[in-house]
Amino acid sequence: MTTKFASATKRAMIYLFAGSLALIYMPAWSQNAPPPPSADDLQRMHETQERFNAMPDTKGTGAYPAIKEEVASLPKHVIYRPADLSKVDKKLGVVVWGNGACSDDGASSRMHLLEIASHGYVVIANGNIKSGPGIPLEPPKPPRADGQLPPPATSPKQLTEGINWALAENSRKGSDYFNRIDPKAVAVAGYSCGGLQALQVAGDKRLRTVIIQNSGVFNPATALRLPSMDIGKDTLKTIHTPILYILGGPKDIAYENGMDDFRRIDQVPAVVVNTDVGHGGTYNEPNGGRAAQVAVAWLDWQLRGDDNAKHWFVGAECGLCTDKQWTIERKNLK
Repeated sequence: MTTKFASATKRAMIYLFAGSLALIYMPAWSQNAPPPPSADDLQRMHETQERFNAMPDTKGTGAYPAIKEEVASLPKHVIYRPADLSKVDKKLGVVVWGNGACSDDGASSRMHLLEIASHGYVVIANGNIKSGPGIPLEPPKPPRADGQLPPPATSPKQLTEGINWALAENSRKGSDYFNRIDPKAVAVAGYSCGGLQALQVAGDKRLRTVIIQNSGVFNPATALRLPSMDIGKDTLKTIHTPILYILGGPKDIAYENGMDDFRRIDQVPAVVVNTDVGHGGTYNEPNGGRAAQVAVAWLDWQLRGDDNAKHWFVGAECGLCTDKQWTIERKNLK
């Protein structure tokens, strides 16, 4: 990748996906912010997305090959689940997911979410299926002259709607999920701007854990609040469950914010792990790459009490402690 292309790609990634840095929602670009991407930058990003769009869905590496679908009873959401629910020999956990850029493309992290679902989870992403094989991409929109983007296409409320739907389906006779879901195994997660959405509902008492990926609350010294995304560091005080941050190392534009979040959280068990992949994570890799494996291990430990999964995170010789692809910091673990 040439230096020019890498720089342009970085600008476009910041502009399109860095909700965690609140750059998307700045009224104007500050002197410290990179300039908005040009039409050529956006076109290059579009071409990259087209290549990912053509990749077939992976079914996950878990015991239950997964699918994604939209259902009429939960509009503006995408459901990821084991394809054959009758073969799932344990209660299903539930994960609600906020997309990068707070977008309404519920398939934008499809490889990652299919991997989670294949381990016996119902994953509910905000939005609709707007990418993937057979789905034509919308042409890139030219940047606005003032450097602004429209308000987020999704809201934290949709995450709560996903939880409500799943638990109602568990109780509804005739539902495919009737008595198949464990109502005590509910998590919220999200990527970048979607991670901020996840933090905004982290106080929901039905939750058992939170996963924040390539995200973190913007520093209060420079954060700008808008009604559409009103979140500050005080939001971290609402967390009442164990929380995991999965970051992309110092090259991740959300790294400083996520690490600062971790340092501030002292009321619950907290873990932050880093792998040197930058802000884009491993979402576009088959089965979600190594970050998806870590997310599954955390969910299996927190929602199911799985001892093997626990040892990914606990002890001096924990799995992530000895894996050279990862670094890990922990606090308040018992």
